[in-house]
Formats: sequence, structure tokens, C-alpha cells
Amino acid sequence: MHRSAICPDRRLFLQTLAAGAAWWTVPGAFAEELSATPALTEGPFYPDKLPLDKDNDLIIVGDNTTPSVGEISHLTGRILSPSGEPLNNADIEIWQCDANAVYLHSADSERKADQRDRNFQGYGRFTTSSTGEYRFRTIKPVPYPGRPAPHIHFKISQNGHAILTSQFFINGFAGNKDDGVFLGITDPIDREFVLVDFVPMKESRIGELAANMDIVIGRTPPEREGPARAERSAGRSRRRSRRAQ
Repeated sequence: MHRSAICPDRRLFLQTLAAGAAWWTVPGAFAEELSATPALTEGPFYPDKLPLDKDNDLIIVGDNTTPSVGEISHLTGRILSPSGEPLNNADIEIWQCDANAVYLHSADSERKADQRDRNFQGYGRFTTSSTGEYRFRTIKPVPYPGRPAPHIHFKISQNGHAILTSQFFINGFAGNKDDGVFLGITDPIDREFVLVDFVPMKESRIGELAANMDIVIGRTPPEREGPARAERSAGRSRRRSRRAQ
């Protein structure tokens, strides 16, 4: 399956299709459920000191009028339950390195103080409304030594409870095939749900990009393993139980 031009509606179709297979194999699963966005590592550079400015515009810091370096990108989407319902009052955080490959973390920013773009916020937060929508203005991510795949980290929580931590990747970027975190997603369909298209905004006069990705949360770790594996695991448990009797 070629992935270079997949649209959000197509992605939701794939999520429905992937989860729909569970209807045939796992008792209690429903075909109309969406497949969850895969969880990925938080990584070592979640800010150890959150900035004073934590809004959803990472291009401008505080009252500064100088924008950050990089390709300005509008990252939008919805946070959905497996049944497709929008998640209200969910907090989504994003963090990423600046255009010079420096994170807003003392272990990185202090070591590369002369390289850091101080006009880049590096971290942002947004709380969804009843529509489940989120919106950020940031930069298109860049690679850095050790991570050949550019990415944006994100974490979702609700009522103080962490729900999902994962990463967005640029669809079609050559470095994806060499990135250990991305390759850790072994199911090619699951990879679809973290690949984002960064496309030019026709109405922008300054070359801004648009990136849209819906996030589906709510499945348990055994469910994320896939319906077939979950059923095999359940079968092994039943066999062990019978032997113990």
C-alpha cells in the first residue's frame, strides 16, 4: 500500500478497517471501533523545566515579536475515543527540538547553548473542547544525531491521568526507515497512524504548512498488540488455567 498521499478520511477508514478485524476474532469487540494510535516512548527530552509560556503557539515566546527559525506549520486534529466520539477537556502537550536540533531540556539546551533558538518555545499545551479538536502553531520537525526521523512528541491526559504518549512523524521522510523508534512499530498499518503530511497552505503568503492528524485513544496494552495476538494470549491463559485445575 502506497502511503505518500493518504488523507485524514482515508486514515480513519484504515483505523476502522484495522479495528474491524477484531469483530471476527475477539469476543466483545465491535467492528465500528477505530484502531488506536500506537503508544511510543516519551524520550529523554520532555522539558525538565516547563517554560513560562506554555500556550499552543510555539513560534512566538511571550511578548517577543521575533518568530522562531523553521518552516511554520499549523498542526491540527481531533482526539477521539475508539468509537469515534470526541474527547472533551483533554490536555494535549507537544514538545520538539528547534530548527537547530536543540530541545528545551537542560541536558540538551545547556550543552548547546550557542546553538539554541531562543525564539522557539519548544513546548506547548492545548485543552480540547466538546469537539475534541486541538491546534498548534509550531515548526516542521527536523532530524538530529541519533534520530534520523524528524518527529514531534505528544502526550495526552484527562482529569490528571495520562492516557497516551506517542510521536508524530513526517510522511515520506527518508530517515524514517533508519529510525529505531519508528521501526519499533512493526505493523505497517499502525505506522499509518503516526505519519503526518505537511502540505503547503494555499492561502499563506509566507510558505506556511498544514499538518492534520486525528488521535484515537482508549485501547488497553493487550488490545494494542492486535486482535489475533490478544486471542492467542487469551487461549494460552485458558490452557494454563485448565492444566492448573
